Amino acid sequence: MAPAWTRRRSAALHYDQTFGDRALSDACEDMVMGRWEGAHDLLATGSHRDWDRRSHRIRLLAHTAADKRIVEAWQTAQPSSADALVLRADTEVMRLFAAARTGTMPGPESLDRTAHICLNASDAFPYDPHPWVSLITLGRLYEGGAQSMNQWWSELLARDPYHREAHHQALRYMSARWHGSHGKAYAFARDCAVYAPAGSPLLVMPQVARAEEFRHRTETEGARTHTMVGYWAGERWDLLETMERWIAVRSPIEAAQDVADLNHLAHGLAQAGLLVEAATVFDLLKGRATRVPWSYTGDAEQEYVRWRDRSARAAAGHADLRKG
Repeated sequence: MAPAWTRRRSAALHYDQTFGDRALSDACEDMVMGRWEGAHDLLATGSHRDWDRRSHRIRLLAHTAADKRIVEAWQTAQPSSADALVLRADTEVMRLFAAARTGTMPGPESLDRTAHICLNASDAFPYDPHPWVSLITLGRLYEGGAQSMNQWWSELLARDPYHREAHHQALRYMSARWHGSHGKAYAFARDCAVYAPAGSPLLVMPQVARAEEFRHRTETEGARTHTMVGYWAGERWDLLETMERWIAVRSPIEAAQDVADLNHLAHGLAQAGLLVEAATVFDLLKGRATRVPWSYTGDAEQEYVRWRDRSARAAAGHADLRKG
């Protein structure tokens, strides 16, 4: 039989934006083909009981629909559909971000118009937190930040105080890249982790904040990667706490974006030299890689494979020592 560490590293890498959500994949394919019925069925069945999964589905559907008129066709066919309006609102936000990436920053009128669509979506579905996720995302595009951000955040928390996607969007808003600073983003992330219940993926937020700071400092501030050796060393306590309060008690039923959060945790553990702990997280991933944050420290695929294999060897060596 092959050594344990070689078995651990054998899984081929698999990139899947849906994170294994086959129904979501089918609905996105429907949209590519010009059909909205798949999105209708997907959002109508079960997602109202799992807000995080609903938000993940809406966000990926909105990305798919942004360069098409499928959502408008759905609204025309079913003008009273709250799901259609919620998806339309998020799609409008994605369209503005797509324009911004081309160098065309939307003006105040376009931003306010989209905000109004999001507010209409919330009126149509008052219990759904996602229109407020759309608004928090949109807030990044306002010059100097959105004046209504505090109100939007309060409305979101009233509907789902531990909403995963909303907290990640708020972290981006507070980052140095947008309307805050490294210090503000990290303080927010730490607060999220401190107040999150055991088993919550929000416990990985400090690692997300650290990775984003690393990216910003190397890409924007001119810091060189080799001068930041040991950058994650000060995160060991946070990383071990995340292992204890999230991984050790995590539900066997994966949350919608656990794959993304597990990749962040594996990356942080590996960079901090906690290779035995990293091996545990790599085992949970089973080769389900994401480009972020591995691309921040090198070629994404090479980084993932290199650290997965090193962690597997470390875990095997640790097991041999315990046997001895």
